[in-house]
Amino acid sequence: MELLPLLTVLLLAHAMAYLAWHALARRRRERCYLLDYACHKPSDDRKVTTEMAGAVIERNKRLGLPDYRFLLKVIVNSGIGEHTYSPRNVLDGREECATHYDALDEMDAFFDDAVRAVLAKACVSPRDVDLLVLNVGSFSPAPSLAARVVSRFGMRQDVMAYNLSGMGCSAGLVSVDLARRVMLTRPRTMALVVTSESCAPNWYNGTDKSMMLGNCLFRCGGAAALLTNDPAFRSRAKMELRCLVRAHIGAYDDAHAAAVHREDADGRLGVSLSKDLPKAAVRAFSQNLQRLAPRILPAAELARFTLRLLAGKLMRRKLKFEGPKINFKTGVDHFCLHPGGTAVIDAVRKNLGLTTYDVEPATMTLHRWGNTSASSLWYVLSYMEAKRRLKAGDRVLMVTFGSGFKCNSCYWEVSKDLHDAGAWEDCIDDYPPETMVNPYTEKFGWVNDLQGGGGILPF
Repeated sequence: MELLPLLTVLLLAHAMAYLAWHALARRRRERCYLLDYACHKPSDDRKVTTEMAGAVIERNKRLGLPDYRFLLKVIVNSGIGEHTYSPRNVLDGREECATHYDALDEMDAFFDDAVRAVLAKACVSPRDVDLLVLNVGSFSPAPSLAARVVSRFGMRQDVMAYNLSGMGCSAGLVSVDLARRVMLTRPRTMALVVTSESCAPNWYNGTDKSMMLGNCLFRCGGAAALLTNDPAFRSRAKMELRCLVRAHIGAYDDAHAAAVHREDADGRLGVSLSKDLPKAAVRAFSQNLQRLAPRILPAAELARFTLRLLAGKLMRRKLKFEGPKINFKTGVDHFCLHPGGTAVIDAVRKNLGLTTYDVEPATMTLHRWGNTSASSLWYVLSYMEAKRRLKAGDRVLMVTFGSGFKCNSCYWEVSKDLHDAGAWEDCIDDYPPETMVNPYTEKFGWVNDLQGGGGILPF
């Protein structure tokens, strides 16, 4: 009789120990560390100066005076400077006849720079990579670009490779989320996330104003990041991922059509940005924040917001408060915002009640690099690091928007003081510049003084 209770106690103890071990192992797998990252810096001969931009515009003989005025207005208000980068075929005057190899050459230059750099910085061999997630929105060759990276860097035969396309500017965090979810099932995994966009075959040469906007905003760039759930790398990691939230409102027709890769009336391919895009962005942003706020903000701020909301309902009128309804600064130290354009940055600044200092990294990234699509967030983060803003224990919120329509966000905790200048190394001391006056105004402002409605302009 005494043996049975003893066996029961032993079995229960064993079961409890197993459950505790299993819970601890799962908790370790749920950890996601940012080991390091690298942003692509194209060669200087690919820079888009004011004169170069004028020459590219002049080559499009379909444009008339109203189109020139429209382009001048857009690019002056775009927030982009003179040091962004263009694909080589555009600089060579072949924007209307880009080849498959132009797109591959653009990708290869990025891979050889950013992927090689992040592996070297983290002292990780390509054969140590267990998981590869690559996203390039508008170029999907066969074999895939992910397979091209595997081949180019000689990765193992059992590497798990994923290739994402068509996800737009928010694909960077989609890739991080995919890597994180795969690592939940695989302990001690080293993941390489590669993020870029292909500009070479996607330059628009028509006259549809909704599709001309992309030429003024999008520029070449890319980033590669190493993520891991291996606790052995914790002391070397730059940041740890605390949560990631994705919102997709594609069920709404206007949101789904806000940013579309399509042909114009003359059959010319480009990205169309509709007038409903700001509305879709606000709706997606709101959906994302509703789920994000309870996970990152302190209880006191959530309680204050709830009390104000209840008071407003009880009084059956809207109470007038200055600033945002909820203060995200109580849970966030740095805001890493997608530099999709000055209008996007300004809208997020107003909605979150941020200061000019808070959005400076996004504004300066837009000025220096342009909108590099899904990789833009890593340039913003690199600016913060180059300016030595990121200290141990700081909390960083990344927010990005993309076609579909999507708003994705993730919340990081900085593991140690960071100071690597990365791609900003040769210019960080020049930012913020003394003036943000766009040079296009000075050189091409006379377009607005011309009379007439058509003809070719001698830029």
